[in-house]
Amino acid sequence: MPNTKTVVPFSATPEQMKALDAVIASHKGQPGATMPVLQEAQEIFGYLPEEVQLKVAEGLGLSLSEIYGVVSFYTQFSLNPKGKKQVAVCMGTACYVKGAGDILERIEKLIGCKAGSVTDDGMFSIDATRCIGACGLAPVILVDGDVYGNLVLDEVDGIIKKYMA
Repeated sequence: MPNTKTVVPFSATPEQMKALDAVIASHKGQPGATMPVLQEAQEIFGYLPEEVQLKVAEGLGLSLSEIYGVVSFYTQFSLNPKGKKQVAVCMGTACYVKGAGDILERIEKLIGCKAGSVTDDGMFSIDATRCIGACGLAPVILVDGDVYGNLVLDEVDGIIKKYMA
């Protein structure tokens, strides 16, 4: 298995930085600007690395710790880059009790990276998520937004290999 945590250096295009500047400018001084700015920033970059958080903090006149507090609290925000193919394994109570931990381990072995990271080639990322609200289908995974429920361990290989093709 490749390394367990791939660190991808942050890089941004001038267009992305210009778009972020425009987002910050459009919300500057507005009450409650933090969430919409962070949401739009994540749309631009795909995740919210420290460099983006710092730019948002400076632009909105907030501390980096305030921005990080919001980013780390809400599960909709990601601190890590995502792969071209995104896998999410629900680890909510119903899914966990029905074997989600074993499913996550199998996916990590198949893809070659641990939850919370991205493969060396940037093709796949895996996230262990909180409840996704599909408890009646437990255990559940999402691959690029496609929902797979009532999983048994033997089905995982076929599902993941479909996305590897």
